[in-house]
Amino acid sequence: MNGYTLTVWALCAALGTQALVAGLGIGCSLLPDQPPARRWAWMALTVGSLLLALHHAYTLQLTLHTGLHDPRQALLAAFAGACFALAAFAFRRPA
Repeated sequence: MNGYTLTVWALCAALGTQALVAGLGIGCSLLPDQPPARRWAWMALTVGSLLLALHHAYTLQLTLHTGLHDPRQALLAAFAGACFALAAFAFRRPA
């Protein structure tokens, strides 16, 4: 696997995990019987995740159209997205 292919797959993984967290955040913010502060926290997480997903999508588009790629940055984005998703799933469980 060359660096370009690795970059594309890593950016797709980062985009996918951020979109997953956004969906989870929307679902959790719409749950009934939850305090307003928790609802707003989930909405903030959702908006932040959507912005990161948009950033990854633009980076992926730049990579596909120009051929400019940085595998190290793409792998860091994929790893950060996976950690972000793991944390969101952990916060979803009641304490």
